[in-house]
Amino acid sequence: MKKGLLIIISGPSGVGKGTVRSFLMDEPSLKLAFSVSCTTRSPRAGEVDGRDYFFISHEEFEKRLSNNAFLEHAEFCGNCYGTLKDYVENLRNEGKNVIVEIETQGARQIISKLNEDDEISIFITCSSLSELERRIRGRKSENEESIFSRLNKAREELKLAPLYDYVVDNDDPKKCATAIKQIIKNKLKLS
Repeated sequence: MKKGLLIIISGPSGVGKGTVRSFLMDEPSLKLAFSVSCTTRSPRAGEVDGRDYFFISHEEFEKRLSNNAFLEHAEFCGNCYGTLKDYVENLRNEGKNVIVEIETQGARQIISKLNEDDEISIFITCSSLSELERRIRGRKSENEESIFSRLNKAREELKLAPLYDYVVDNDDPKKCATAIKQIIKNKLKLS
């Protein structure tokens, strides 16, 4: 069985990574699996442990970090996030193409480590910072301090887009997902 591809999807907070991913997962020919990350932040309304994230304590995160358990890790807006190496590798060894949906700090760690034949990196952007702000506010899960922090971080993250293999605009999540599906098909040499 051929080892699966690692698909890095990244972009600023509020750009719609999760929405786009949900459309991607509807394509059976791509054999996609989603890598559930660990986080120390509290769940948002509707998020489920083990489906959206593995919600763990700061102590547990530090323990896993010291045991080199993460493929990548990052701190974002006061919370820690990390992708478990074994989790991703087990899925890839099953022949699944694994989507890792992460912030730019973690994406740069993975991009610097992997062979281009084994991975593809996609940066999702949108038309403007005001649109990002509208989306973040629309979640109604952030206080003003967090919104301000996320927008400042987004300004810096947008500058990193050229580091990725592809940059895809998300003014329409279905169109964005369609474009990304085609990128993945091309990488996998599917028609």
